[in-house]
Amino acid sequence: MNPTNLKYTKTHEWVKVDGNIVTLGITNHAQESLGDVVFVELPEEGTTVTAGEPYGTVESVKAVSDIISAVNGKVVEFNEAILDAPDVLNSDPYGEGWLIKVEADDLSELDNLLSAAEYEGLLEEEH
Repeated sequence: MNPTNLKYTKTHEWVKVDGNIVTLGITNHAQESLGDVVFVELPEEGTTVTAGEPYGTVESVKAVSDIISAVNGKVVEFNEAILDAPDVLNSDPYGEGWLIKVEADDLSELDNLLSAAEYEGLLEEEH
């Protein structure tokens, strides 16, 4: 079950909103699909990210996947710990496995994201 306090993208990323700071990560479904994560590439603080565009990559034993931003904004923090221990994405994708925090340009962009229930429906459609 996906946490109900988060919003979700159709490309399997999650979004947590705290004021105008948005924390981004990948969903449990995404990490399960990837398998064992061995490397994560993230942008530095100060980098501008664009909604719908890749901001980093996750590499697993199976594949390399782009991570897509849900918002436009500037990276204010990235999870340095995940760079040294990328397997945390497999064990705790919604907690210690967060990826970046972005100062969002426009929070109304989040209106296009999915609720937990809508995301569950998307997963059911994909199978």
